[in-house]
Amino acid sequence: MPDLLLELRSEEIPARMQRKAAGDLKKMLTDGLVEAGLTYEAAREYWTPRRLTLDIRGLTARSKDIHEDIKGPSTSAPEQAVQGFLRKAGLSSIAEAHVHSDPKKGDFYVAHISKPGRAAEEIIAGLVPDIIRDFPWPKSMRWGPASAKPGSLRWVRPLQSILCTFGPETEEPVVVDFEIDGIRSGNITYGHRFLAPGEITVRRFDDYVGKLEAGKVVLDADRRKEIILADARNLAFANGLDLVEDEGLLEEVSGLVEWPIVLMGEFEEAFLAIPAEVIRLTIRANQKCFVTRPQGESDALSNRFILTANIEAKDGGKEIAHGNGKVVRARLSDALYFWTTDQGDLSDLDQLQASAEKFGLDLKKPLDQRMARLDHLNVTFHAKLGTQGERVERIKRLAEELAPVVGADPTLAGRAAVLAKADLTTEVVGEFPELQGTMGRKYALLQGEHPSVAAAIEEHYKPQGPSDYVPSDPVSVAVALADKLDTLVGFWIIDEKPTGSKDPYALRRAALGMVRLTLENGTPLSLLSTMAKHRKTTVDQIDERHAREQAESGGDHAHGRGQVGDGKSVDRDLLAFFHDRLKVYLRDQGARHDLIDAVITPQSDDLLQIVRRVEALGSFLDTEDGKNLLAGTKRAANILAAEEKKKTAVAETVEPALFQQDAEKSLFAAVNQAEKQAGEAIQNQDFSAAMLALSVLREPVDSFFEHVLVNDEDLSVRANRLALLARIRTATGQVADFSKIAG
Repeated sequence: MPDLLLELRSEEIPARMQRKAAGDLKKMLTDGLVEAGLTYEAAREYWTPRRLTLDIRGLTARSKDIHEDIKGPSTSAPEQAVQGFLRKAGLSSIAEAHVHSDPKKGDFYVAHISKPGRAAEEIIAGLVPDIIRDFPWPKSMRWGPASAKPGSLRWVRPLQSILCTFGPETEEPVVVDFEIDGIRSGNITYGHRFLAPGEITVRRFDDYVGKLEAGKVVLDADRRKEIILADARNLAFANGLDLVEDEGLLEEVSGLVEWPIVLMGEFEEAFLAIPAEVIRLTIRANQKCFVTRPQGESDALSNRFILTANIEAKDGGKEIAHGNGKVVRARLSDALYFWTTDQGDLSDLDQLQASAEKFGLDLKKPLDQRMARLDHLNVTFHAKLGTQGERVERIKRLAEELAPVVGADPTLAGRAAVLAKADLTTEVVGEFPELQGTMGRKYALLQGEHPSVAAAIEEHYKPQGPSDYVPSDPVSVAVALADKLDTLVGFWIIDEKPTGSKDPYALRRAALGMVRLTLENGTPLSLLSTMAKHRKTTVDQIDERHAREQAESGGDHAHGRGQVGDGKSVDRDLLAFFHDRLKVYLRDQGARHDLIDAVITPQSDDLLQIVRRVEALGSFLDTEDGKNLLAGTKRAANILAAEEKKKTAVAETVEPALFQQDAEKSLFAAVNQAEKQAGEAIQNQDFSAAMLALSVLREPVDSFFEHVLVNDEDLSVRANRLALLARIRTATGQVADFSKIAG
């Protein structure tokens, strides 16, 4: 079976685009080949900074001949139907169709379509130019004289050559000939731009890889990563250091070089006074280099860094390492300036007194100064939700209210909430926004804040995803919950909710964060009452600001109220959003979806209680009593639902005087006992005990259905027995809606 080799060689492709582009090329070409009637055994994509390569093995040499009969309308059909048939069949006139007869339906038209198969080379030559023209680059460009013409070729960087060969291993492969904007396909590629720039003639993939390697190009990106990582580890170890590994940086660096050469640079030890996170980000962001640390140490860094060059220098890379060191030193000088500036006094302290008094800040402390400035500058959080300062006020109040619930000191929670956003105005965070929270913690510890306050400043953003860690310090939990709930309530108030796949404010992530914070810390929290109270605080604050703005503008500054819709509907809708996130979380944890649906009601606002109910229900249904009670309860519910649908009379209460059999009496007594004991257990949050209380219903329910006919001829007896079934539904419904459980 023939193999296909395709290479698209260009100027340097941005590293972040390479992996996806190679995958897109593979999908677009293989989909096109299959659609054209070809099959293949295997396909693999490769990429370097200057080329996208596709190796397709076992491709059929020719597509199959196609013979197809397309049935048309009756010969007596109107002209409109006939014309539609001709278009569908691709016929130019009805004379090209055949007439078939059917004993029942009469004569009708049939088109006999025959399409001869095509050679794979012809199919490929037609496909590849279209793929190149329609390639889904995030950004692309035109170049050269042809760029002035409408419809000229666009590519991520100027496309320089196309290699395309096709053939079996036992024969000389052919060049699949095509041309696009003056670039004609061939069997020529080129090696490393500087180390081996000459032409390389290629037959098929195996010699292509070997000749590229000889031309100082490592085609396989994963192999380049392995080379860089292994050499970096070895170089660090040889110098008594450990490499600080970084998978994201490794992926990026492997996309910057075709022939990786690992070198070591250094900077002055004085720069180690800068926090390790700042050093690492400075070197990573500006020079794409790895940092190192002394062997056996986890926090401290060394003054050596690892860089990856793309050439073999005659001096062994000394000049390259020296040049990178000069740039790193310049960047670290900036970082050191930012770090020291953040610990000094601000120049506008005299203007920050009002903000300091509002939040109880000490303007002798650098981080307090930064918070005062954040409020003083009226930095906008959202046009409809006010400033960052106003938001901090809300978070502080909410964190203090939540503190007793999570076991935190309200004073510490309030202090942490006030300082949580202060580092947004620091120089370091201005340069490296990803360090927000991290720098706040460092500055808080430097000015003597309580360790829990410092931890909360960093951790209140957590968790930021399903795999991120969840804070456990009570102060951190209180502030993290307050921060996320304020975000969610605020955007629900102004009706800026996620729609479809769009979630610009990461509200799904915030809700999932709250789910994980409450569940993984075992925190019971009544969401409805908490949301309602915070919603009122937020709306009052928004309306107060609007009134103030109107007064300052002489009444010309018109604004509507902050809230969309009535408050209770906002709370219910947000609670339903929490339920959706909880379901996703629990299903990822392996919980049965039917048990989740059985437990959750529109009023279920304690997420921890929902989870404990699901766990207890699952354990109960794994027992024989649980399985049998489920069957009996569902039977009772089905009978009751059917009779209610027929509008059969159901007594409002069960009347023992109407009982005719012992099974009725036993079931009534058991229901009374189970309902009382289950209710008490639920009040005590003991859901296992509630299940145990329900288990006593198993035998009397079975006995009832075995000995009692529900639809008695006596209407009053029937209504009484249906009321008894309703009591079963009510008793079990305290724990879950058994009708939603599978089985």
